[in-house]
Amino acid sequence: MKSIAVNSPTQQADAVVGLSEPDLIRLAELVRAHTPYDGQFELRIPGVHASRASRTNTELVYAMARPCVCIIAQGAKSVLLGQEAYEYDASRMLVFSVDLPVAGQVTKASPAEPYLSFKLDLDPPKIAELVLKVYPHGLPRVQENRGVCVSPVNLGIVNAAARLLELMAQPGEAELLAPLVIEEILIRLLRSPIGVRVAQTGRAESSVHGIAKAVAWLRANFSQSMKVEELAKLAHMSLSSFHQHFRAVTSMSPLKFQKALRLQEARRLMLSTMVDAGTASWRVGYQSASQFSREYGRFFGCAPTKDIARLREHSNVDPTQVAA
Repeated sequence: MKSIAVNSPTQQADAVVGLSEPDLIRLAELVRAHTPYDGQFELRIPGVHASRASRTNTELVYAMARPCVCIIAQGAKSVLLGQEAYEYDASRMLVFSVDLPVAGQVTKASPAEPYLSFKLDLDPPKIAELVLKVYPHGLPRVQENRGVCVSPVNLGIVNAAARLLELMAQPGEAELLAPLVIEEILIRLLRSPIGVRVAQTGRAESSVHGIAKAVAWLRANFSQSMKVEELAKLAHMSLSSFHQHFRAVTSMSPLKFQKALRLQEARRLMLSTMVDAGTASWRVGYQSASQFSREYGRFFGCAPTKDIARLREHSNVDPTQVAA
């Protein structure tokens, strides 16, 4: 497993300058106020979330992550994409620029000091609009296109997140002012060390945007047969270029990506709707129950029936939690 660190010691020192414990305590208190119990809560303004966990995870939580920025006010978490692990805490923020099948694990939390985090969904059209303001002379060349990255957080983003959470308790002002604060967060994000990578989310001509279109089709049609040639056309790329860019953004091939979607959905169906493995495998597009069982075992570590029984009886995994 490959562990992913922040960009560089110099960038980290520059980014976290001015960030102090009182800033994080304030953000943590506001997140706690919006999370009466463990779980993720979507707040008054769509796309704004607060999460709480009073214990670490002994099991990975599998989910489909959407484009977003995640800021931890207290505790720590690890996100696994393929064989790459991204670790983040109160000094580092996590950003997804495309939909990705990931596994998450809270690594630092307790009832006395729970994991507390703030998440803001990223809107590609809004990012595209702001890119014109932040980069009026054009974007620098991007060296890394992975759809997830970790970067040092800064005081401006933390304080803007805190002000946004404060507005949630003021309905009238929230509707008027929250969009302005969200815009501030996005601008600060675009001006951060990973800003150029975030900007790719909203650029129609970028490889990230093209792969995002293919990923959106896979998400909506994961149970159907996949033709990579058609996905390449959807992304406006040649077949060889599509394979290269898809792996660069998602860390996996289109086939493995579809397989991850199918297996995660099958597991969700068995946990939440009580269907058996055969029914779940058929619903997500498998024609062979034995193939499903083999691939499920390789992905989750044991056969479907045993895995679901173990999760229901012994695991502290809450299927309503999210991976990021």
